[in-house]
Amino acid sequence: MNVEFHPEASTEFQAASTYYENEVPGLGEGFISELERIAELIEANPAIGTPIDDVFRRAVLVRFPFSVIYRAENGKLWIIAVAHQRRKPGYWRDRTGR
Repeated sequence: MNVEFHPEASTEFQAASTYYENEVPGLGEGFISELERIAELIEANPAIGTPIDDVFRRAVLVRFPFSVIYRAENGKLWIIAVAHQRRKPGYWRDRTGR
């Protein structure tokens, strides 16, 4: 399954990993590893996340207060948001074209 990040999700991912790395050296790499682990789990079982609606699902990272908002279809995993859990719910909906 191909993994593709929405450009804004990619920005969120990079900003979070940079923030953690600046706070504690090596923690940014830990964030990257955790996101990769979640992506691999989703690739292996796309229905693993909690349904948000009829299309999108949420998978929660274990070590960090973030969720991955995604859609899996036609052999592609589309990550629409790497959302901090304190952000306004659904802030990413304008990215979906719905």
